Amino acid sequence: MKKFVLLMSMLAIANAAEAKPVFTGQNYSGVYNCKGSNSQVGDYEVTATLRLNRVSSYDKFGAYYYETATSNSVTYSGRAAAQGNQMAISYKIVDGHNVESNVGTAVIKKNAQGRWSFRNFYYEPDDNGGNYGSEYCVMNKAPVKAQRKPKAS
Repeated sequence: MKKFVLLMSMLAIANAAEAKPVFTGQNYSGVYNCKGSNSQVGDYEVTATLRLNRVSSYDKFGAYYYETATSNSVTYSGRAAAQGNQMAISYKIVDGHNVESNVGTAVIKKNAQGRWSFRNFYYEPDDNGGNYGSEYCVMNKAPVKAQRKPKAS
């Protein structure tokens, strides 16, 4: 019995030593409306979604799933990593024909209306030198939850 208790105590200590600090950074999860421009497409609008990956996030480091959707059914899917208000984004374009990897950097801050926003500067490589662009994204307002009225007694 003593050996069992000793073994369980040692396992508990080993697990505690390997545990990551809990995520205490700002959570930027949400749906963002983005307006952008690049030399190949011109002006465009997309909807981007950031979703916190709680398993991989710790301390001030936030790991995110990153997805966008366009009006012409082109989707972008990838990951983002945020340290404070700095964010790196890596994603792939899936347009039914091609899959290309892209990278971007962004600084996140609150806009004048108090909503999270970021400007993503990105690079899309190709065989001709690639395409550069930027987009400005603003988080949608959170839906207002209807307040339940207490039942009359």
